[in-house]
Amino acid sequence: MKKKNNQPANSRSAKRPRTVVSFVEELKSELATFFEINDERSFSRQDILDHFDAFDERLQLILTGILEELTTEKIINRTADGRFVVNPAANQLVGRVEHVHKNYAFVLMEDGGGDVKVDSDNLRTAIDGDLVQVKVFSNNRNSKKREGRVEKILERGRTEFVGIFDQWPNYGVVELDSRRIYEHILVPQEKILNAKPNQKVIVKVAQWPKQGQFMEGEIIEILGNVGDNNAEMHAILAEFRLPYKFPEDVERESEAISTIIEEAEIARRRDMRSVLTFTIDPADAKDFDDALSVQYLENGNYEIGVHIADVSHYVKPNTALEREAYARATSVYLVDRTVPMLPEKLSNNLCSLRPNEDKLTFSAVFEMTPNAQIVKEWFGRTIIHSDRRFSYEEAQEVIEQITNNREQITNNSEQLTNNNEQITLNTQYSIFNTQHSTNQHSTPNNSKLNPQQLNNSTTQNSKLANYPQTLTLLNGLAHQLRDKRFAQGAINFESVEVKFKLDENGSPIGLYQKVRKDAHKLIEEFMLLANKRVAEFAHGKANPGNTMIYRVHEAPDMERLRIFAAFATKLGYGMTVTDQNSVSSSLNGLLSKIEGRPEQNVLEQLAVRTMAKARYSTQDLGHFGLAFRRYSHFTSPIRRYPDVLAHRLLQHYIDKGKSSDSLALEAACKHSSEREKLATDAERASIKYKQVEFMSKMEPDRIWDGIITGVTEFGIFVEITETSCEGMIRMNDLNDDYYELDKENYRIVGQRSKKIYAFGGALKVRVKDINLSRRSIDLELAGTGRSIKNLMNTQPNRGGQRSTEAKQRQIVAAAKAKKRR
Repeated sequence: MKKKNNQPANSRSAKRPRTVVSFVEELKSELATFFEINDERSFSRQDILDHFDAFDERLQLILTGILEELTTEKIINRTADGRFVVNPAANQLVGRVEHVHKNYAFVLMEDGGGDVKVDSDNLRTAIDGDLVQVKVFSNNRNSKKREGRVEKILERGRTEFVGIFDQWPNYGVVELDSRRIYEHILVPQEKILNAKPNQKVIVKVAQWPKQGQFMEGEIIEILGNVGDNNAEMHAILAEFRLPYKFPEDVERESEAISTIIEEAEIARRRDMRSVLTFTIDPADAKDFDDALSVQYLENGNYEIGVHIADVSHYVKPNTALEREAYARATSVYLVDRTVPMLPEKLSNNLCSLRPNEDKLTFSAVFEMTPNAQIVKEWFGRTIIHSDRRFSYEEAQEVIEQITNNREQITNNSEQLTNNNEQITLNTQYSIFNTQHSTNQHSTPNNSKLNPQQLNNSTTQNSKLANYPQTLTLLNGLAHQLRDKRFAQGAINFESVEVKFKLDENGSPIGLYQKVRKDAHKLIEEFMLLANKRVAEFAHGKANPGNTMIYRVHEAPDMERLRIFAAFATKLGYGMTVTDQNSVSSSLNGLLSKIEGRPEQNVLEQLAVRTMAKARYSTQDLGHFGLAFRRYSHFTSPIRRYPDVLAHRLLQHYIDKGKSSDSLALEAACKHSSEREKLATDAERASIKYKQVEFMSKMEPDRIWDGIITGVTEFGIFVEITETSCEGMIRMNDLNDDYYELDKENYRIVGQRSKKIYAFGGALKVRVKDINLSRRSIDLELAGTGRSIKNLMNTQPNRGGQRSTEAKQRQIVAAAKAKKRR
């Protein structure tokens, strides 16, 4: 009659005195759980009394009252004949599955509520990414650590997967790359598409499994051999549902666009081809979507132009190009390649601001004082002619040469100011007085250029002679803009970016951390300025409230920040967070203290996790991290679809148009934010792959210095300091004690020895195993003695490859175990 109650139940500890209220609450929870477990039957009042051995009249009254409460709360329903049955909709929530461990998953609520933990046995064939209806167990529905089971799969997250093919006698098997899917896909012999063992393939699910079965599918594309660079990069793109080639109709439409700029089009634009203009980009960049121009004005001010490729001139609504740009929403930057949002003719040719070519642009032009104050601004369509392309390294070299001669300039500053004479440096660069201290990010009020000296010619030779002056001017203004941002509350995050040296086959032969210098920050500040002022202009002054595409970044959750601050304090970095106004100064103080220290990277990552995620929206919510009241994305339309929309909206408002409808634009914002996340995940996956590939080339027994970057119930994440590669020491490999997770303090603690492994702690580790396909590194403590068995398995697993016989045994065993359950 009764099903066994195998769900979690509240313990009744004899050590804890119980009040009448706590007793009734426990009894109510047990009664609700009873109905959930026996969900296929109805019960009379007497059935309930008998089940709970309620022979005492007072207990009978309590149970009767609880039945009425549960009915009122719609946990149970009363049938027409007066019996009680569980309400199928009780405690039902909707969310997405994140299968973080083979033994359990979390269902993340769609409404942003607390997650629900679900044992793998209770997933009912749901896999990572599926939208499900989950039932929370009544005995912990009010707990912070809620548990439950999947009741229904509402929507499959995806139907196509990437994995490694293996051929068996009667059918094929695809072992999936995803670390969050723990099942294989079986492929009938007639649907393997001539795939060969050890090839990367894309497999489409044809039949979802019933409980205890495997998925079945068909191979729809063969990517190449495991370990081949192109195959692996295409596999990453496919894993995140990102395309790597354009449809034929998009290519045809792109090729049909004329490369000739008509005179009529030039006449409709502000002609700025005679103004000194240049680009600064990475050395290996192929698309240049922004340029800067400088003019020195008679009144001592400077006219700074921020020129952006006019993609909206070429990509029109209701075209194949537009549909594809919307679908992609962003370019994707993998370690060894760029997957552009637009076809090459546009991204690398028509819309790329290449030197010595006339280009159509959308510009923000500012008149600025030597103190970086904006006096006037203008927005509109222009035509420019870039005179020079700088790489960041080239621009930085010029800036540093100026810096090295700063003492000479300072000593002669009085002569330069009074006599307005030109100083010729040993480098044969013509310089002006900036008095820009290496320790002070500001340019003094008397820092002016002689406009007659610097703007008396429009010839090409005169333009070229002015690059040192111009770069130094822009660098000084950028420092002032940056100082103002920080004074207003901007946060100074400087995340570490890993770069690789690759051979001709795309294999990593070295890696290094990218250092952001003044040349990078110079460009960044003027792009930030343009994005900010475009947002403010589009929002409207005379008619405020125009619909615009904003880049929004909401204020962080204060409770999460306080937890982080408490943790940072335990590491010796005092941080006080009392209210929203103190957040930026407190964080900047912390970031300054940890600069250059081993724990800098991991603490910065943890701080970033406490922040809200930036996204696109038509809602005017501001940008917390930048301390901007309004902020848009205007400066990269070659690689970001929201920037194309921003250009269209800006022109619409320049033409005095009415506010645009926000519904369709908000849908585009949500879509673009989702695609941006996929692209970011793919970029990180490609970096992780190359890191793992690089580590696979190292000596197997080499000992590495590492720092703990995370702790979980199943292991410790450790970042190897020298290579920035992250691996895991699994809990099973910490066999000197039984360790428990202390989540609030970011550590695990040995139950017997009280040994602690905490976030930020230093370790010496050794690589135990490498799986390239899953982009994972298993580590072990360097002090751990290796058994003979371990020594036999020290050779890294280059592609997650095992023998066919071993795979068969594993899959058959898993299938038998499922059937037993």
